[in-house]
Amino acid sequence: MIETVKLTEKQKKARRARNIALGFVLFGLVALFYIMTMVKLGAS
Repeated sequence: MIETVKLTEKQKKARRARNIALGFVLFGLVALFYIMTMVKLGAS
């Protein structure tokens, strides 16, 4: 039998907030690399 951990509503909200923040960080990095690439290609 597999036992699972039951999260409280507070823990679920905290996890969701962390996931959203991580998503924004990843999106920001992708945008940063894209902009840096465009600047480098435009300069040459």
